[in-house]
This record gives sequence, C-alpha cells and structure tokens, in this order.
Amino acid sequence: MAMTTPPAASAAVKGGAHSVFVYGSLMAEEVVRAVLKRVPPAAPALLPNHHRFNIKDRIYPAILPVESKKVAGMVIMGVTDEELEVLDAFEDVEYTRARVEISLNISKPCKPVDSSETMLADTYVWSDAEDPNLYGEWDFEEWKRLHMKDFLTMTNGFMHGLEQPESKTRVEIYQSFMQQQEQPASDTQVEV
Repeated sequence: MAMTTPPAASAAVKGGAHSVFVYGSLMAEEVVRAVLKRVPPAAPALLPNHHRFNIKDRIYPAILPVESKKVAGMVIMGVTDEELEVLDAFEDVEYTRARVEISLNISKPCKPVDSSETMLADTYVWSDAEDPNLYGEWDFEEWKRLHMKDFLTMTNGFMHGLEQPESKTRVEIYQSFMQQQEQPASDTQVEV
C-alpha cells in the first residue's frame, strides 16, 4: 500500500472519509484493490490491548480485546462511506465494526527515534468473544505464502457476486470455495 504520513487524530473522520485499521488479508494491496477497486493511502499502525488469533478451518484471522497484547497492522485512510459499506459486507456477520484507538509509528526526519501518535479508526472485531475455534497467533507472511492466491480468487468471486441481484455472503462464498479446493483430484479422473 502507498505509505503516507497519517493525518492528526482530529482529522480521523472528515467529510465521509474514514480510517480503517486492518490486520489480516486487507494488509495485502491486491486484496484491498479487489475489494475497494483502488488502493487508498495507508500507514503501519498498532492496536493495543488486542490479540490476532487463528480460526480453526479458516485462513483469515480474528481479533479480540486481550489486555497487554498488541496487533500490528495498517491503517487505510480516506475510505469513503460507500467503501465502508463494501468492507462491512466483506467482513460479514462474523465481525462487528468497532471504533478503536490505534498508535501510528511515524519516522521523523530530524529525530533518530520514531514518535508515536494516536488516532481513532474503525476495525473489525470477531463477533463471538467466546468462540472455541480461536487459537494461537495468525501470521500474515505465512498467509501470503500459503493462501493469498486462493483467497484473492475467492475475494474476486465475492466482489463479482456483490454486483448480482441475489448475492451470497462472503462466508457462504468462502465456504463454497474452500470445499471446491478440498475435493480430491480423483473426483475428476475418468476410469479406463
């Protein structure tokens, strides 16, 4: 994503422009472009007192409040009202949009140490705080290496489906896509 110096905390929401903290698949420019049809300015950010979990049988993460933990991610800036609605649909019922305070690590040219500013941003928190399927810590680099290509294909299918009169939810498309990926190659072979 295009790195920019983030606006001051007071400018977090202006004229329908939103800042959104992302911590999973949306840290990849390719996924952001597929979902928003552009790549808005973004900067590295930290979300304090939260943890990023793996989810059993899923390739994307969940975050929940956890004292003394922090989640490294990105803040996407200048998200329009319409794009926020698209993100709401993309995150589906599994997540709840919440307003959080994030820390931005900003390098100052004349200072050897980074300074930290805070700002408010929207993010998507896992809806089920008691979900027994949450475990460990989700790894973005591992996801990029192992799952990004398939996830991007699924995301493009979801975005195409959103334009249809009777669109499926992202969860329905994800589950259908993953079932197709798991079918053994022998299902398609013809016996001789």
